[in-house]
Order: sequence, then structure tokens, then C-alpha cells
Amino acid sequence: MEHSPHTVSDVMTQAVVAVGQEAGFKEIVETMEKWKVSALPVLAGEGRVIGVVSEADLLPKEEFRGSVPSRLEQARRLEDVRKAGGVTARDLMSAPALTVHPGDTLAQAARTMAHKSVKRLPVVDGEGLLQGIVSRSDLLKVFLRSDEELAAEVRADVIDRLFAGAAEDVEAVVTDGVVTLRGSFAAASLLPVAARLVRAVEGVVDVTLDVTAMTPDLTEPPAAGPR
Repeated sequence: MEHSPHTVSDVMTQAVVAVGQEAGFKEIVETMEKWKVSALPVLAGEGRVIGVVSEADLLPKEEFRGSVPSRLEQARRLEDVRKAGGVTARDLMSAPALTVHPGDTLAQAARTMAHKSVKRLPVVDGEGLLQGIVSRSDLLKVFLRSDEELAAEVRADVIDRLFAGAAEDVEAVVTDGVVTLRGSFAAASLLPVAARLVRAVEGVVDVTLDVTAMTPDLTEPPAAGPR
């Protein structure tokens, strides 16, 4: 049985703290402190995500409290200077919001977080309505899968499929998420294929090969003999 990739809906938090676009500066700070979060989705209407307000969006007010930025600094940090004068979530939020959908893979969410340097993403449906939130720690939950579960998936999705009908004697041994493939491989070309497929199994930390016997790759031409 082939296992489908885990999606954002598998790991996201559905109970999300959010604020409306007219929430005041102090209300935002108090909400962050109460719920121990560093960012909040900003909602409009029936729950459509229109932005995200984070601690980084709030800090300019403190940074520029006792000083007037120079013209050069104003030009270079125009957005921060603007936010320093913000009093509501509408003024302070980063928009449009970076979001993901429940059906997106964990890899897609991880790429968005890495490329945009954010720690969490609101999860929205096709109409932009808030469904949950996913954080970096949520994406790492796949590494909590047991060694037994990983071994079973590697056997079903890689070994039984890649070596089906062949005479190979291949097994997967998993220790702390590291998969070791042991056995005999009829063709050397199958080794990188097997390793790549195992690495694609969510929760696998690394792959090692322990090949006890190998026959020559039949796809390669025989070496030329003496004339």
C-alpha cells in the first residue's frame, strides 16, 4: 500500500488566536503575551486572512520612540518608520499574508517558511478563510514517527515495489530514524534509486547502505577481454 505524503492539515493547530483589523496596539501586545505567541493573523469579515501582525511589526514603535530618524534612515526604512506610527492591526500588519492550504505538503510549507524567513503560516481554504496555523515545530512532527512505522513504510513503498519479482534479499533496519538497507542488489544502478526513495519517506533522518553481496550491473557492457 502506497502512503500519501503528509499534508499541512495533518499537523496544523486548528485553534488559532487572531485579531481583527481594528484591534489596537495594546490589545495586540496583550493578546500575544496572554497566548505566548509572536505573531497573529489579522482577519476581516467572516474570518478572511488579510495580513499577519508580528512582534517585528510592533518593535519600530519602541525603536523610534525617543528619536527622529534621519532622512537617509527614513528612506532606507520607510516601512518601519510608517509602522512606528501605527495604532491598529490594519496599520501594523504585513500584507498580503503568506499562507498555505490544508492540502499542501509539509515540504511546500517548509520551503515557504525557509524562503520567506517566517516561523509560522496561517492555513486558509480556497476562499482565504482561516482554518488553522502551522509552525516550524509542527513540520518537525514527522520525525516523531517510530522506527517500526518507518521500517514498515520503507518495506511497503520502496523495497516491495522496487525489488518486486526479483531475487534480491533486501531488508530495512531503522535506528533513531536512520534507515540502513541491507542485502544483495542485482544491479548497482538500483542503489541510488533505492536511497533516494527512502529519503523521500517522511520522518527518515538519513539512509545508509550495507550491501553484503552484489552481482555486476547487467545494463553495463562487459569488459573487453584479451585479443
